[in-house]
Amino acid sequence: MYRKFVCSLAILAALTIASAANNYQVSLYQATVVNGITFKAGECKLELKGNQVVIKQGKNTAESVVKVESGANKFNSTTVGYTNGNHIQEIRLGGTNTKLLFDESVSAAAAGR
Repeated sequence: MYRKFVCSLAILAALTIASAANNYQVSLYQATVVNGITFKAGECKLELKGNQVVIKQGKNTAESVVKVESGANKFNSTTVGYTNGNHIQEIRLGGTNTKLLFDESVSAAAAGR
C-alpha cells in the first residue's frame, strides 16, 4: 500500500513539473495583436502545447500556431519581436533555448478550422 502511494506521488510530481515547464510569463511592451485578439501592454501568461501557444491576459485569450525552434544557447531573458507594428513575429523564452515563430496566416487558417 505504501509503495503504491509513493509511486503515485512520484508520478504526480513528475506530471506537475512537466506541465509547469510549458507555462511562461511574458511582458508585452506595447498593445499586441495575436490572432485577431488585442492585448494591452503588460504581463500575460503563455502556455506552450506542442506547436500551439495560448496567450492569456485577464479575460483575453488567444491561440496561435507557432513553429518551435531550438537555439544553440539559452536566451538570457524573454524577448518579444514584432512585425507590422503590433503583431508578434517571435518570442524567445528566457532561461531556455526555445524560440517561438508566429505566422499570422497559418494561425488564422488554423483558427478557421
